[in-house]
Amino acid sequence: MPHTTPMPSAETAHRTVLLHEAVDQLITNPDGVYLDATFGRGGHSREILRRLSPAGRLIAIDRDPQAIEAAAQIHDARFVIKHAPFSEFTRVLHEQGVAQADGLLFDLGVSSPQLDQPERGFSFRADGPLDMRMDTSSGQTVAEYLATASVDEIATVLRDYGDERAAVQIAKKIVARRDAGAPLARSGELAALVASAVKSREPGQDPATRTFQALRIHVNAELAQIETALSQVLDCLRPGGRLAVISFHSLEDALIKRFIHRHARAPAVDRRQPFVPGVSAEFQPQLKEVVRMRPSAAEISGNARSRSAMLRVAQRV
Repeated sequence: MPHTTPMPSAETAHRTVLLHEAVDQLITNPDGVYLDATFGRGGHSREILRRLSPAGRLIAIDRDPQAIEAAAQIHDARFVIKHAPFSEFTRVLHEQGVAQADGLLFDLGVSSPQLDQPERGFSFRADGPLDMRMDTSSGQTVAEYLATASVDEIATVLRDYGDERAAVQIAKKIVARRDAGAPLARSGELAALVASAVKSREPGQDPATRTFQALRIHVNAELAQIETALSQVLDCLRPGGRLAVISFHSLEDALIKRFIHRHARAPAVDRRQPFVPGVSAEFQPQLKEVVRMRPSAAEISGNARSRSAMLRVAQRV
């Protein structure tokens, strides 16, 4: 049976960020086994399959049921997709009989189809239910979270995950509205409330940008998911295999950067401290930094959502 990897339908088509750059860096062995830990609508997966030999394999996962449905368009014996958060990628690999992969790809954050569907609640530009869950089959929606959280809890989320300067003012307005018997239920309501609380914002940025980002990160436990996934990388990458991660904001990128540096660079040594056997032992790197890159000016011009993307690649030693 021939391998076929059809193009996305008009319904699911979107521009995959750093498509060729990420796959160029990821694949070192066309006969190998690769993981696309964030299938989305399959842009990276399709390109990986195009680059693999008939002996290669691609295992994909996603926590979004709509992504699993989209993957049904790919009819390729080398490909399998599983419904799971990327923090459980080791379990998925083991269930597929894979102990170590030749490459792991993570494309973090929310996808364009998720943003463009008002019923998902991710966008402040289109009104819809205040949901924002990556996995609509489980977990707490943003509306459910805001229905019970305190002012301090909401303000902490907005400050920590959105760097929102008006965090307290926004949190107070959310709770005051709830106490008045009109809890937030729709994305348009939240966007309007934030706009009434935020007096100024960077040119070109909607006042609700930081609030929506922060609440999305919180209800999906996005940073915890990343940390859990990173803790599994060294065990699941075979020597010479590569980790490629695309992040879209500084909190994500900081986690990736620290992880790679911790395992690729010797820690700074205080020469004033005495040598301690077993403690001052020579550092043995487990990763090698390969590259970090941002989208080209041409890609940003054609896809404004790519402007904050950062690709970091490391290789298992």
